[in-house]
Amino acid sequence: MAIEEKKDIISQEKLKKYFDITGKALEMAKKNINKKRKIEAEEIIDMVERYYSDANYFKNKKDYVNAFAALNYAHGWLDTGARLGIFDVKDNQLFVIK
Repeated sequence: MAIEEKKDIISQEKLKKYFDITGKALEMAKKNINKKRKIEAEEIIDMVERYYSDANYFKNKKDYVNAFAALNYAHGWLDTGARLGIFDVKDNQLFVIK
């Protein structure tokens, strides 16, 4: 019988996966800023970096719930920037895009 993954637990593996995804998305966004939206992009990137840093802080404290929450906020900002055309990205594995 296969071991069923618990859906109500944030494991170290799951947290690592989402750190990797958000980190890749952040780097891609930084490299693909719509030149006409530079000011908005800088604001979004600042917020993402702050939430990403918070996520690392919580992870180091073994507070995986808040680390995961901070990562989701960070990635939400990135997705918003992608949807609004602030970042010119095409990767639908890293971003929610049209």
